Amino acid sequence: MKLQRSSRLALYSVLELASRPDEQLSASGIAAKFDVSLNHLAKVLRDLGRARMVEAVRGAGGGYRFCGNARRTTLKDVVEIFEPITLHDAGGFEPGDKTDFGTSLAVVLGEIDDIAVATLDSITIETMLKLTSRVQRQAGSF
Repeated sequence: MKLQRSSRLALYSVLELASRPDEQLSASGIAAKFDVSLNHLAKVLRDLGRARMVEAVRGAGGGYRFCGNARRTTLKDVVEIFEPITLHDAGGFEPGDKTDFGTSLAVVLGEIDDIAVATLDSITIETMLKLTSRVQRQAGSF
């Protein structure tokens, strides 16, 4: 599954902010960490703010913080802000699609899409933070 750049950046931002719940992080700091345009990140953070996933704090020492519930917010919740997750192709037909093999392949591809959506819907921000911590520990043990 390939996610749009905005969706990936939103996930990175939410995870970064959720990993530091007692801090307010600057957009420029997040942009620098993930090597992305501050302008693009600002748009992503604006959309996350509209979805009440992050909160902007103005003034000296201001920045952004995660205001969602890491135990309940799923990857799907974040991605759906930026792109539709209905993966089944509603477009035109490809050669062979109307054959028995094409119909059978469509069933398999539909099942793969369903599994991808179910996976995104089952993994919370908290789970991702735990996974990241485990990956960091494993990398440090080499």
